[in-house]
Amino acid sequence: ERGPKENLKYIPFYSGRTYDYSVVYPGPNLNMIVGANGTGKSSIVCAICLGLAGKTAILGRGDKVGLYVKRGCHKGFIEIELYKSGGNLVINREIHVENNQSLWMLNGRHCNQKTVEEEVKALRIQVSNLCQFLPQNVVKEKASFLEKAKQRNERNKHDVNRYYEKKRHLDVIELLEKKKPWVEYETTRTELEGVKKERDEAKRQLSALKQAQAPMLRKIQLIDNQLKPTEAQIKAKTVAIKEASLKCKQKQDQLDRKHKEIEDIKQTQRLKQMEEEDHQKRISNTRLTIEDLKAELAKVGDQPDVTPRINEVNVELRRIQVERAKIEGEKSDLRREKDNIYAESRMLEKKLNDMNNMMNAKEEKLRGRHRDTYTALMWLRQNRQLFSGNVHEPMMLVINVKDHRFAKYVENHISFHDLRAFVFQRKDDMERFMTEVRDKMNLKVNSISAPEDSCSKRPPSRNIESLRRFGFFTYLREMFDAPEEVMSYLCHQYRVHDVPVGNEQTKSMIRTVIEEPYLRVFYTTEERYTLKRSFYSNKISTSNSAVHPSQYLTITVDAEEKRQLEQQMKTCESKLRDIDERMKALQKEATALDRRDNELLAEKKQLSELKGKKRQLEQKISTKQDSLRQMEQNVIDLQKIEEETKEKIAAVNSQKVTILRAKLTMEKVYLALETVGLTAEKTKLENDCREGASELKTTDVRQKCGRLDQRKVQLTEQCKGLLKRAKTICRMQPDESLPEDLRNAFSNLPDTLDEIDAMLNEERSRAECFTGLSENVVDEYNRREQEIKHLEKDLEDKSNALNAYRQNISEAKERWLNPLKQLVEQINGKFSDFFRSMQCAGEVDLHSENEEEYDKYGIRIRVKFHSSTQLHELTPYHQSGGERSVSTMLYLMALQELNRCPFRVVDEINQGMDPVNERRVFDIVVRTACKETTSQYFFITPKLLQNLQYAEEMTVLCVHNGAHMLPPNQWDEKAFIRRCLQRKARA
Repeated sequence: ERGPKENLKYIPFYSGRTYDYSVVYPGPNLNMIVGANGTGKSSIVCAICLGLAGKTAILGRGDKVGLYVKRGCHKGFIEIELYKSGGNLVINREIHVENNQSLWMLNGRHCNQKTVEEEVKALRIQVSNLCQFLPQNVVKEKASFLEKAKQRNERNKHDVNRYYEKKRHLDVIELLEKKKPWVEYETTRTELEGVKKERDEAKRQLSALKQAQAPMLRKIQLIDNQLKPTEAQIKAKTVAIKEASLKCKQKQDQLDRKHKEIEDIKQTQRLKQMEEEDHQKRISNTRLTIEDLKAELAKVGDQPDVTPRINEVNVELRRIQVERAKIEGEKSDLRREKDNIYAESRMLEKKLNDMNNMMNAKEEKLRGRHRDTYTALMWLRQNRQLFSGNVHEPMMLVINVKDHRFAKYVENHISFHDLRAFVFQRKDDMERFMTEVRDKMNLKVNSISAPEDSCSKRPPSRNIESLRRFGFFTYLREMFDAPEEVMSYLCHQYRVHDVPVGNEQTKSMIRTVIEEPYLRVFYTTEERYTLKRSFYSNKISTSNSAVHPSQYLTITVDAEEKRQLEQQMKTCESKLRDIDERMKALQKEATALDRRDNELLAEKKQLSELKGKKRQLEQKISTKQDSLRQMEQNVIDLQKIEEETKEKIAAVNSQKVTILRAKLTMEKVYLALETVGLTAEKTKLENDCREGASELKTTDVRQKCGRLDQRKVQLTEQCKGLLKRAKTICRMQPDESLPEDLRNAFSNLPDTLDEIDAMLNEERSRAECFTGLSENVVDEYNRREQEIKHLEKDLEDKSNALNAYRQNISEAKERWLNPLKQLVEQINGKFSDFFRSMQCAGEVDLHSENEEEYDKYGIRIRVKFHSSTQLHELTPYHQSGGERSVSTMLYLMALQELNRCPFRVVDEINQGMDPVNERRVFDIVVRTACKETTSQYFFITPKLLQNLQYAEEMTVLCVHNGAHMLPPNQWDEKAFIRRCLQRKARA
């Protein structure tokens, strides 16, 4: 039908997914496409999307266009005619399976895909806009890397700051090392100037002394001349006196020696007397000792024999030695066993840490993909005691794929909503959990209650051995492990126990495989196949999609192995505790044996001493008696010694008389008197000479001048060397003066060597604290410094442009935001009216956390389906699936008069609705879509309620599929209606 609206005229199908050939003639208003599941209703949706150059991604049934061609055919054909004032557009697309390429024609002329896209866009058709085109299985995902980008910018900031801090200390050290030789030079130069001044002063003093001492020197010379004859006389007299004195001294020495000889004789006598007295004392003491030993021997003789007891002690000591050796051997064995168990424990701990690290990696992936679920997970781990039944963490954390190659099948088969779902054994636990995390914490989480009767052990429809000829090697359930409740849910909901997995052999014989009964879903190496059997003709339709690589389940942790490792760890810890206890007990036994051993050794020593005491006493008595006899034989005769002493003294006295008879000459006396007179005269002259002692000062000053001259030469050479060294360190030329910048820098540093050394030590200590700053850090910093300079320049330019943009944005915002708000208010009005007509409430508003973040603007839909609840935001978690479908459909209705588009496609929107809501929505769709001003609608549904209200403007397209269907060119609609009326009349 041609009319004033832009709409789809007809859609012929050639070799499509379900049909060999079919033509659809839609009406201008509401097109109700009805047909059972598997008959090919969604093929119409696919044809519209692909024929209008839409992306395969929005269909969710395969990413390759060749997958939409009927199985067994090499190519498929789509033709769509679009109404357009001035002449309709006819678009043809021929799809080739082999290379996934398409040939396009526009109004009978070959063209490229871009030309078709431009023509479709010109008609305001947006196949990718979900407000116009809503297929099944659409998943919207977004990922943000803004936080990581910000962190990269701050990565090396700390090292750069530390580098600058170290550089400041190194600069100060460099300046100090440059100034230090200059200070050394200046110190030496100052000392040289002082030496020069001191030398000049000494020369001046020497000159003054020489002038003042001239008269005194003359007087001293005169006294010397007078003293010379007297000194000669004194010397002669002194010689004579010495000779006489020598003779007298010789005689006196002879007398002294005789006196000494007499004293020696007397001393010898005294020593003999003392020796005899000691000898008698020793004899007396020895006799007393012998008596004491005999008394002790008499006592020992009365003691019993200790030999038997010593033998008993020896036997017990040998037993203790054997016990100690046994304990040491056992302790050594325990130590070796402990070392082995400890090594095993370390190995087990490493394996467990590796497993825990893999679990942490899974959790990090979960946090990156869905932060709300991760937050709820952390809450659950802290509040697990609130639940009475088993509560399992999100499936993606507890599912453990046995081989990482199997992960893609499991992950493709289970939706992400369920992979991140918490699984509960009890429904009341699930309700309590959702109340806490969803209602109170406002987190978007998904939870599942496991079936009351476990399904985890359900057998497959057919034994896997019967399918091996097709390349099937296992069922999906056997590819992974999971807790009881999780596996029960997956068997119940996803029938993982009945989904076989095949290989390339399965792919090569796919036509045979799809004819097998009982197969509904199966996998080959790279594809998933879904088979649907028609209720009418029993003919099978197939759909397939690519198996995408796994994102979450490739990280495999064998739960049973982990449990066994943890049990082994506990066993090791228990064994180590047992060994420690045994070691303590053995050590206690060893300590008791040591104590007993010491007691026995002490007793044995005492007994041994007692046994040998009698023999020792007898030996001692015999020895003492021998000693006594020898001492009694060696008694000294004191009377005889006294007589010999008297005779020796008399002889010495006779020799002394002879010496005294010799007379001394009086010459010694005269010489002595004369010497005294001469000595007095000499002393007087010496006193006169002391007045000229000032000459010594002159000598000292002269010597001082010599020392200062030497020091001056030494310091001059030292100054030259220090100046040369200072200029070399500062990289100066020999004739160059100190630069102004160094002079200014030196002015802020200490001026003494001690202060410079102290500051150098402090700065070096601080610089050494900055470790880990290699040249690579410095080079990296310098390179980034250059980049920063360029960035700063760019930033300045961007800032200037930004200011201009902000002004323009502010003006554009007023022109854009106000009309947008008015538009949303109009949508809200329509949306609220629809909900009021259903005795419910709903509203739409423009929502953004920050008005300046334009990319985060969005439409917020809030609905209320029950009078006892409040308005809640429309989310995948709070409302049921049917309530979400109702809200989505009514929102599309509210858009129809505001968002002008040629046609809309809605595929199975009533799935999941309860009968009341489905009837209400159908009435609204019919009432709204059949107005003259509305867009063309394609409403696809597998079922309809009874006694619905239909409108004349509707077009009902019934989709049938079966082995006995007539070809489209032989179908006679009028004859079909006539036969139906006749059958009804007969009934």
